[in-house]
Amino acid sequence: MTTAKFQRNTPQRKVILAELRKTHSHPTATELYEIVRERLPKISLGTVYRNLELLTEMGAIRKLEILGKEARFDGDLSKHYHVRCVRCSRVDDLVGVHPEQTTEESGDVNGWKILERRVEFVGICPECQHLGETGVN
Repeated sequence: MTTAKFQRNTPQRKVILAELRKTHSHPTATELYEIVRERLPKISLGTVYRNLELLTEMGAIRKLEILGKEARFDGDLSKHYHVRCVRCSRVDDLVGVHPEQTTEESGDVNGWKILERRVEFVGICPECQHLGETGVN
């Protein structure tokens, strides 16, 4: 067990978790900081970063590490895929596509013990598609 499981639940952590779970936009730490500051004006960006890392270690949230991009965070722990826009970097849940078999059930693959499977879908979000059609991009 990590020491993260024994951390006390601070008021700041409670607000960060509550705000993350209310949003479906998969915010970056900076974006979540701006949201949380509306409720806790004196909170620092460093506090948000530290708590997001701790909540990730505790298994309370999911950290989405997208290649070459700033990490985003998801308060929905159900098994689901994400899709990222190649133009604006927006990240959405991919509805209607469900993980068939978890890698935790897969065991060893070519001698590797698989801990999790990450599939990244990339595309162009509806807003960027519309901007492309109008010539504004």
